[in-house]
Amino acid sequence: MKTRSLGLIRYGLSWLLVVSIMGPPFVVAELTPVESRLAEIARQQKAPATALLERVVNINSGTMNHSGIKQVADVFDQELKALGFETTWHDMSAVDRAGHLFADNGGPGVCQLLIGHLDTVFEASSPFQTFVRHGDKAIGPGVSDMKGGDVVILYALKALKAAGVLDEGRYIVALIGDEEKSGLPKSISRAHLIDAAKSCDVGLGFEYATSLNAATVARRGSSGWRLAVAGERAHSSMIFSEAVGSGAIFEAARILTGFHEQLTGEQYLTFNPGIIAGGTEVDYEASLNAGRVFGKTNVVAQSVVVQGGLRTLSREQELRARATMLSIATQNNLPKTSAEITFTDGYPAMAPTDGNQALLALLSQASQDLGYGPVTAFDPGKRGAADISFVAGYVDALDGIGIEGRGAHALNEEIDLNTLPMLIERAAVLMYRISQQGPLN
Repeated sequence: MKTRSLGLIRYGLSWLLVVSIMGPPFVVAELTPVESRLAEIARQQKAPATALLERVVNINSGTMNHSGIKQVADVFDQELKALGFETTWHDMSAVDRAGHLFADNGGPGVCQLLIGHLDTVFEASSPFQTFVRHGDKAIGPGVSDMKGGDVVILYALKALKAAGVLDEGRYIVALIGDEEKSGLPKSISRAHLIDAAKSCDVGLGFEYATSLNAATVARRGSSGWRLAVAGERAHSSMIFSEAVGSGAIFEAARILTGFHEQLTGEQYLTFNPGIIAGGTEVDYEASLNAGRVFGKTNVVAQSVVVQGGLRTLSREQELRARATMLSIATQNNLPKTSAEITFTDGYPAMAPTDGNQALLALLSQASQDLGYGPVTAFDPGKRGAADISFVAGYVDALDGIGIEGRGAHALNEEIDLNTLPMLIERAAVLMYRISQQGPLN
């Protein structure tokens, strides 16, 4: 449940009257003099923003390259300090991760939490290491996911500073060092992010955009499950007998079939048994996603382990799915078998709340006022989990407002450099409009 909310619908805006995201297009409004100045400044930022992007992309910051992540953080640390922010490096060696860079300008009024991440999926051993430009396109590790988004955050703040309005709002920048492979437990690795959310009113995630005209008001959460099934070990000639029963593999098949029959088809709910190991002896190591199995065709299987994932759009949906899976696994077991299922939390869901929808409406209006057209909600079923989900329970939140690119996590990850000024411009106007809100509850 959200502890603080900007309440955009309740307070309203002079440029956002009574609107519906699904209704007809907004009428383009005139920008205020400040907003026109922000747009002018942002449109001039392509060259310096591209230069900074090239600089940080050429520093390898795969999640497990702790020194590389700190080097990227140091670049942004210097830039943020130059804007008057107080910066803090939170060391995460306790969870075998580099750390996080946070910055706070200490301004008054509405607090906006601006979320990016410093790490990429490309470790130091990857062949993909260098920023390469081809005209207005560039490829490189993290150009879109998400060093490009980090650059948008920084240059939107620079625009606000140059226009003389940065100090009219409070901005907390959170550049996370392990978004691609978060340290465990998450109660430690995400504690600073959650604490920042509790002191803020709005969360804006600058993950790469799925398109220029879509943003994210909801993301599915991800969690894990582990099924352990036991049967009677015996000669296969005795299977199905009263003394031996059906064996662990048949029982595992019954349970998985039950999951498929009872859970398939619910919107936004997916469950995937990613690994299964069964036989006479099973030695499975979850941390390695690997194990050793021994079995014989003339021996009834004694053990089965299944490791899987669960994705849901809300905590309520997750708990309902878990209850159904527990019931299937532990009731009506085949003769001489037993099963246990356990669940592990991962990334929470970002539910599509009214406050999130209002932020989208505000972004869409700003986009149209700038002449770039409306922005609609992206299908949450097509987006994975992200750090915005950790704050969405505390603040109104919007994600996917970073870079226009493609091929994230692939060796041809690409950015369209022509979109950099436009996205900086749109972010700066959005952030300014949020900063002009009235008092909160």
